[in-house]
Amino acid sequence: MTLRPGRTIHKIERPWTRFSVKKTKSYIPTMPPSKLHQFIVGEMNNNFDTTLLLVAKEPAQIRDNALEAARVVATNFLEKKLPKGYMLRFLLYPHQILREKPIAQGAGADRYSRGMKLAFGKPVGKAVQIHTGQALLILQINKNNLVIGKQALKKAALKLPTPMRIVVE
Repeated sequence: MTLRPGRTIHKIERPWTRFSVKKTKSYIPTMPPSKLHQFIVGEMNNNFDTTLLLVAKEPAQIRDNALEAARVVATNFLEKKLPKGYMLRFLLYPHQILREKPIAQGAGADRYSRGMKLAFGKPVGKAVQIHTGQALLILQINKNNLVIGKQALKKAALKLPTPMRIVVE
């Protein structure tokens, strides 16, 4: 099944999705796997003197495949420019489960779509809910590589559905 456009889930309007160990209390039969594979990339034991934060300007819901795309773009750029001189870390985990109620088309669609029994939809993915001023990821580098770090975060921000700003600490 193909993904719907990001604008359909961009706003934080989704209901809280309940996942319980007891199947009768759970609205979600199975937990979809996360597409974000690594949360920490780079050198963890190095001492860096500069920290860059990617901070949201507006509240939004960001799918895990957008997070993975941002990580891949930033990591590839940093690997080319600074092979071992950075640490990139995601601060938020995609907990929100996204659901879709499929729309039936064709013969017999009226019988299939009739009624509201368990109209919660099927789980199709996970997302992060981010609010204004909340940091999404941290990039730690040395001060002499500040321009390269800003470029990497700018490239990562282009993959995300909300406007972001870069804060230097």
